[in-house]
Amino acid sequence: MRLFQHVGVPTTESHPGEVYVAETKVWVTSPDDHPQHIEYLRFEPDSPVKGPARDLPHMAFRVDSLADAIGGENVILGPFEASPGLQVAFIHKDGAVFEFMEYASESALPWR
Repeated sequence: MRLFQHVGVPTTESHPGEVYVAETKVWVTSPDDHPQHIEYLRFEPDSPVKGPARDLPHMAFRVDSLADAIGGENVILGPFEASPGLQVAFIHKDGAVFEFMEYASESALPWR
């Protein structure tokens, strides 16, 4: 299963409701709170996220198996635990960035 979750948009501006993801040193907003399911990402200067994962917007999908979703793909970030029970990885494909998210439960979302 691949279920659309959000569009991620890099920004340098702070947004209400941001939460901090320590693993990547990035502040993120809840796409569930945005009418178009946009997640804003504001990176700390020393964030380990570099290249397309930092510079380009991304499309995110919920998947049943992160390993299956990224198998054979050009993984540019991850996999890592974004919050307890939420594993994510980013790939670069066809000039675009995609995020795949495997949830252990709904409470695993960092913005919940």
